[in-house]
Amino acid sequence: MFEIVSSGGVVMIFLLILMALAMMIVGERFWSLRDQEIIPKELPDQVIEWSKKKNLDQKHIDQLAATSPLGNLMAVALRKRDESREIIIEAVEDAGRHLAHQLEKPLNWLNAIGEVSPLLGLLGTVIGMMKVFANIMEFGVGNANQLAGGISQALTTTAAGLIVAIPAVLFYRHFKNRIADQTIVMEQQVMQLIDSISKDKT
Repeated sequence: MFEIVSSGGVVMIFLLILMALAMMIVGERFWSLRDQEIIPKELPDQVIEWSKKKNLDQKHIDQLAATSPLGNLMAVALRKRDESREIIIEAVEDAGRHLAHQLEKPLNWLNAIGEVSPLLGLLGTVIGMMKVFANIMEFGVGNANQLAGGISQALTTTAAGLIVAIPAVLFYRHFKNRIADQTIVMEQQVMQLIDSISKDKT
């Protein structure tokens, strides 16, 4: 394994760094985007019960906002509960856009890794082929050992770039879809809360 890595030259070091960074981001996102972390199941019923009992002082709302992204959106709705339904929905939608941006922010790095890794692999390929042609000019085509090093670097870095990029792109798409699904669920839960607030006014 060490021989394969070392045959890739300096470019391989950067690819290994990107691979380690991608693994860290993927692990962090798997942990942070758990459903229980984003949309706790017990929270909507609890908040609607608070609303019905008029138990919505500022302390409860602040605690709610700190629990989870869903709690944050519900807290926005509750802070605007005395306003019209349209104003509440507008405030929640604005907060939802900021929330989605925050959830997706680490994914920008994962996307960048997916785009840069093949380019680094291509750079390693070019460097390797340059070595091959330099050796051909110096030793001719008869010395296979002189050519093997450059060819090995070209093939190794190309493969390594793809090995890093393909999982990064797949996980990027996976997490984007997961966030989109969770956002829809949060919207549904908050709309139920807004409906409950509106009924309490009538």
